[in-house]
Amino acid sequence: MSTLAESHNPGSHNPGGHSVTEAARNRRFGPMYSRNVKAVIARGLMATKSSNWMVMLSGFFEPVLYLISMGVGLGAIVGAVQGPGGQEISYAAYIAPALLAVSAMNGAVYDSTWNVFFKMNFAKLYQGMLYTSLGPLDVAMGEIFLALLRGLLYATGFTAVMGLMGLITTPWAILMIPASVLIAFGFASFGMGITSFMKTFQQMDWINFVMLPMFLFSATFYPLSVYPQYIQWLIQAMPLWHGVELLRQISVGIFSPATAIHVGYYLVMIVLGVMLTAGRLRKLFLK
Repeated sequence: MSTLAESHNPGSHNPGGHSVTEAARNRRFGPMYSRNVKAVIARGLMATKSSNWMVMLSGFFEPVLYLISMGVGLGAIVGAVQGPGGQEISYAAYIAPALLAVSAMNGAVYDSTWNVFFKMNFAKLYQGMLYTSLGPLDVAMGEIFLALLRGLLYATGFTAVMGLMGLITTPWAILMIPASVLIAFGFASFGMGITSFMKTFQQMDWINFVMLPMFLFSATFYPLSVYPQYIQWLIQAMPLWHGVELLRQISVGIFSPATAIHVGYYLVMIVLGVMLTAGRLRKLFLK
């Protein structure tokens, strides 16, 4: 936390007589990275402990309520459905992995959009951080890590609920937790970068406008085959669909070449998202 305690004035000087921003530009990794992500993480954990824990708790219960109401209630009417590999599974077991992917997305998006929007435009937190020795990549990775931590907590809790409901039938299902973190990483890395373009609350509403169709139409509650072919192509381009399919395959322990495609999709998404976020922070605050 010592780096965050330094002067928030860009003209402040260090003991060597150079300004903090000059020292940042002269370090080994240039002005982008000072290898002090832990300072950003520590500050975020302290803030979450004091004010945001209720928000985090509410985010966990939303997919659980969907699972109980639709998986159990609607599932009694629907009966068995065809899962990955063609095997029949209960409707609750069919939608549970999809809701886990939605939970990972929601947790990551909240932390990397609305939370970041407030810090960037009202608290002016990132300006203060970047006036110290921290670089844009430190800030970006620290904030993304906090979003991943939320995704990990949601995934672990939701997987435990699935186990209590008897929806886990293979040891492979434990891999849904790291896979959910991968999904959260993809959304968080892009979410922060996209939020850097937003200036008003009205613009932020576009995030929900995009997330809601992904939630409803990414094969969350029914298979992709119910749509016309051109709609299927559109859905398959969306990141949530890849997360739903990945977790659905893991939940029953059936893997295919498509599994690697789903993982690769998120790896590319992560790289591009981190590059976008770090670049935007540098452009906005290190002019």
